[in-house]
Amino acid sequence: MGQSGRSRHQKRARAQAQLRNLEAYAAQPHSFVFARGRAGRGVRQLSLDLRRVMEPLTATRLQIRKKNTLKDCVAVAGPLGVTHFLILSKTETNIYFKLMRLPGGPTLTFRINKYTLVRDVISSLRRHRMHEQQFAHPPLLVLNSFGPHGMHVKLMATMFQNLFPSINVHKVNLNAIKRCLLINYNPDSQELDFRHYSIKVVPVGASRGMKKLLQEKFPNMSRLQDISELLATGAGLSESEAEPDGEHNITELPQAVAGRGNMRAQQSAVRLTEIGPRMTLQLIKIQEGVGEGNVLFHSFVHKTEEELHAILAAKEEKLRLKAQRQDQQAQNVQRKREQREAHKKKSLAGMKRARAGADEDSDAEDPGVAPETEGAGQREEEEDEAEYFRQAVGEEPDEDMFPKAAKRRRPAGPPGKKQRGKERRPGTDYRPPKAKGGPQRGQAKLGHRGAAWDRRGGQARPPKKAGC
Repeated sequence: MGQSGRSRHQKRARAQAQLRNLEAYAAQPHSFVFARGRAGRGVRQLSLDLRRVMEPLTATRLQIRKKNTLKDCVAVAGPLGVTHFLILSKTETNIYFKLMRLPGGPTLTFRINKYTLVRDVISSLRRHRMHEQQFAHPPLLVLNSFGPHGMHVKLMATMFQNLFPSINVHKVNLNAIKRCLLINYNPDSQELDFRHYSIKVVPVGASRGMKKLLQEKFPNMSRLQDISELLATGAGLSESEAEPDGEHNITELPQAVAGRGNMRAQQSAVRLTEIGPRMTLQLIKIQEGVGEGNVLFHSFVHKTEEELHAILAAKEEKLRLKAQRQDQQAQNVQRKREQREAHKKKSLAGMKRARAGADEDSDAEDPGVAPETEGAGQREEEEDEAEYFRQAVGEEPDEDMFPKAAKRRRPAGPPGKKQRGKERRPGTDYRPPKAKGGPQRGQAKLGHRGAAWDRRGGQARPPKKAGC
């Protein structure tokens, strides 16, 4: 059997090509488009339409919950390579659109004066052109009238340019350009017109009948006697299908474009069809950071030079104090680390000394129990047995029975609480010896203290005599 699949060199070349594609894709700008707060149904639909404009370099199925904050989104955007946030919000009076550059800003805040959704734009057109293949590549950005009108206008143009990947006009593939995003700046009203179009390229210099033949859908020629009637007169075609072309949209193609009749070095017409959404924006302010920071420009609030210098000085003082705190924290961390290392070394040295001392003690002989301690234990045990003998028999034991026990005389009166509470030591199995001559008949049984106890009076009564 022959070798199946690709060779080793082909596999290596394909892996390298995939790696280059991934690196190129990661180098392109990516964005998050979402609405925050109680935006309402219309604003949320506008955010979805705006997300459609930013495809494919945006999170299409992004979901933001109510408990998610802007810091959460920034933390997630870093590992994913997201470079821009497009945030829509709504207040009681206006709708705002924020354009943020990650990770350090700036933030542009626009007020949306007017907007139209995609469905409204499509419903107003007689024939619209929108399909999924158009959203496989980012749109072509066209900026109009962004001239020398101030630094804020230049910053706006730069922010919009960085939203989309740059284009090399010498290497660009015209088949990848299917959409166009037009942003027009009006210096009189200081408003931005946001428009989104679909691009279509058709050949020129042919009759309406020939154009119809070049389309994918073939015309109905059941009423014609010959095909020349269709080419000569364009019979059966409506006037709306013949769109007027002129010098404003006719150009010579530098390369072949997908479509019948669009050949290289041939005249073709570029036609734009609006697919929405529409927005009319007005710049409100520019902030230095991501959603916060020093205000660089404000369209309604104008500050004097003294106020700007005071704000700048306060900011520098704030940065100085922050650097000082960071240095102090670094010193504290270093000092605690040194203390921890010193304590660790000291603890290890103490553990070594304790282990060495334990080894020396294990080598010495066990001296055992001291004789004084042993004798004291035996004496206490015999004293307990002698006390039990006194309580059981009622007499003092003989001296030779418990030689080490101290002689104690039994008190004449009834036993007290201390004597009553002293019981026989557990673990001793002692039985008193029987008296000589045997037990007397009829003798009353003695209690556990040697005499019968009268429960009613609480006094000891003598045992009854035999025969009574």
